Amino acid sequence: MPAISLKRRPDYTFKHNISAGRHGWLRLTPAYSVRVVEEIIRAWPQETLVFDPFSGTATTSLCAAYAGHAAVAMELNPFLVWLGRAKTDLYSDSDIAHAQQGAEDLLELIGKPGSPPYEPPRIHNIERWWGQAELDFLCALMGGLGHIMPRPNRARTLLLIAFCRFMIRVSNAAFNHQSMSFKSDAGTSDAQMVLFSGTTGLSDLFREDASLILTSARENPPLKATIIEGDSRLVTQYLDTSFDLLVTSPPYPNRMSYIRELRPYMYWLGYLGSAREAGELDWQAIGGTWGIATSRLQEWKRSPDGFYPRYFVEILESIAHADNKSGRLLSNYVAKYFEDMWKHFQGATELTARGGEIHYIVGNSVFYGICLPVERLFSDMFRELGLTDVSIRVLRKRNSKKELLEFDVSGRKL
Repeated sequence: MPAISLKRRPDYTFKHNISAGRHGWLRLTPAYSVRVVEEIIRAWPQETLVFDPFSGTATTSLCAAYAGHAAVAMELNPFLVWLGRAKTDLYSDSDIAHAQQGAEDLLELIGKPGSPPYEPPRIHNIERWWGQAELDFLCALMGGLGHIMPRPNRARTLLLIAFCRFMIRVSNAAFNHQSMSFKSDAGTSDAQMVLFSGTTGLSDLFREDASLILTSARENPPLKATIIEGDSRLVTQYLDTSFDLLVTSPPYPNRMSYIRELRPYMYWLGYLGSAREAGELDWQAIGGTWGIATSRLQEWKRSPDGFYPRYFVEILESIAHADNKSGRLLSNYVAKYFEDMWKHFQGATELTARGGEIHYIVGNSVFYGICLPVERLFSDMFRELGLTDVSIRVLRKRNSKKELLEFDVSGRKL
């Protein structure tokens, strides 16, 4: 396998089916997303070095490993770094047996006198997320896990992933549209899930989720991905390695805050302790505006080093029109998104080997009826950076709005 060279990371404030359905972790990802990534990766010979600078839930890394390729990925969110590493780790029969027994020991402990106490996380309006019975059960699971497995190990990691799946499954939250909502009736629900898909009693539900996670772990490929915590705008500050194939799906410019959607996982597992921490991390991310990030956008100014062709400037001015509510804010958001992506593309193309390809799976957006041609801007940036064979492939229609599509924007480095 090619050697992977990592640089010392800069100092920062903050620290989802293989089409045949054989591999468990990838059944937790929309099948369509996997098919696209798999199609691209399987066209390359084995031992290709694959890079995903927006790792998310490590779909690209898993697809690469199942196809026999080495993979390196980068992710800003520390929870997703942990999750990606966990999903691509190698688990022995002993690890899985330990986790299986741990799940039973954990459920046996719940409700007994002297069960370890656990304070719920400081999530605002936590009672909207879970009914009291579900919240008490979640606290009992976390307290019990800390008691039976106080130190980090692979079995504990698998049970924490099962906890994350279960925690969202029994919540009142719905993630089926851009503005997250809550069900009015408290209690157990089959809520839409962002990271994990998939009622007798709560104990049986948790046991069911743990079983699915352990089955997934048994099917892990023999190649382990390298997942780095880092800022994709600064990829050359972390890596010296040249990559043959870059396949990724960056955040779409739709003002969706991925930090906001990940809050329950991050609070329960200790990656967030306050709303301000969430806002600060969102400000560092590409394409997120929520909390403090939204207020900072009001004062944000464009850089003279950004990529601003005439048609893009005209689009920004149209979005910012005085008749548009929050137009100036959204114009700044769009400009900052593409400035961030421009910085990223500069570094990513530098790390791409001669003859290598890059593929960005991304959707366009609409603001105040104005279509933002993300695919055109990406392809123009690729050409500006000297890439050849630049192409835009329409992948699918995203929803009922005919103008919203998803694309594979690609290019090759000579």
